[in-house]
Amino acid sequence: MKIVCFGPGPKFKGGISNYNTSLAKALDRRGDCDVHIVSWTQQYPAIIPREFVDKTSKVDLLDGTDIKVHYLTNYNNPLSWEETYRKIRDLQPDKVIFQWAIAIQGLPMGYIARRLRQHREIEVIFDLHFVIQKESSSLDRRFTRYGIAPANTFIAHAYKTVDELRELFPDRKLSVTEDGARTQVQKTTPVIKLYHPIYELFQPRADFDVAAFRRDHGLREHVFLFFGFIRKYKGLHNVIRAFAELAGRRDDVSLIVCGESFWDTLKTDKLSTKLKNATFGLAKKLFLKKADDERDYRPLDLIDDLQLRDRVLVKNEFVANEEVHKYFQASDAVVLFYSYATPSGVESISYNFQLPAVATRVGHFPETIEDGYNGYLAEPDDIEDMARQLERMIESPIPRANVKETTREMSWNNYATAIVEGGL
Repeated sequence: MKIVCFGPGPKFKGGISNYNTSLAKALDRRGDCDVHIVSWTQQYPAIIPREFVDKTSKVDLLDGTDIKVHYLTNYNNPLSWEETYRKIRDLQPDKVIFQWAIAIQGLPMGYIARRLRQHREIEVIFDLHFVIQKESSSLDRRFTRYGIAPANTFIAHAYKTVDELRELFPDRKLSVTEDGARTQVQKTTPVIKLYHPIYELFQPRADFDVAAFRRDHGLREHVFLFFGFIRKYKGLHNVIRAFAELAGRRDDVSLIVCGESFWDTLKTDKLSTKLKNATFGLAKKLFLKKADDERDYRPLDLIDDLQLRDRVLVKNEFVANEEVHKYFQASDAVVLFYSYATPSGVESISYNFQLPAVATRVGHFPETIEDGYNGYLAEPDDIEDMARQLERMIESPIPRANVKETTREMSWNNYATAIVEGGL
């Protein structure tokens, strides 16, 4: 079977690149799949002022695999969309799996998917990381409808996503299964409800000296971790405020903040960056509510405002893949105080380290986190309750065995099996 995984290749930063690479590797491991990654060269409009290429990691994530990578699709060049379609067509795949993670990509992805639907022998699958976008925009719903409508099959990671799919396509009949089986009923679209698999790209290292790392960085007995791109919806401002409440009550706690500020990756003194910022700022004003413009989001300022500098370890930069394990192994729990959530890559990484989570009761988290069993849930935007749940993690620690048991079936191999063996 030949399968194309369309999405950012391993040279890009971020969770969707990691996800697409992990899926390709799981399919390759089966031994019965010829796997190709067809990737973007540029994922977004040229005006977006951000560096998306991973220039830090040194590990080749595809080493030892037979996966072929083709960097073809330039968001800003519609001719490349046609070139991408022709390349995929010429590969003669049985399945093409599109990673859907942001509405703005709806134009090129919708075009490529529609062209592929002309070939009835190809199953066009959209792996949905969201349906209703995190940020509000007058164009999001249109881009999303155009982008994902051509799918033969959808994959959802949470029932909340299935509900959003029904909201977006109220007249479309959906058949939901958890085993990968595709309905044969005419004019009915299969939806495979799976999960966000546990990342295998990031593994604990037995030779890592946790005690020395904690000592060298001044970390105290109980360590909480915020990890990943710093975006407003991820609620770092609430994490820091809740931690300040906790630190005011006890002196045995530390917080690690580890991640790159999403809109602060280019040198601001360069003319090209200034032009991008100006153009992007105008576009934001036209299409986003003022509250959703997060370019001035500076939650790290709260560390000094709340006099927490001696309690918080900050690594405000992109973390190389080979360095990720250190921050998870040095921590006792991850903190996910999101304002809204689709299945989280950070949550998935934490499970591979058997770390419990303290999360907000939003999005899919109540589906994956059982309060008191594999983590604790706090009410969103309630700082006192967030601090209370952090303290619960200390006073009633979650057994690592509970986390391991919760995620026992959430492997990439099982995920790949549902796609391949349940297929049309």
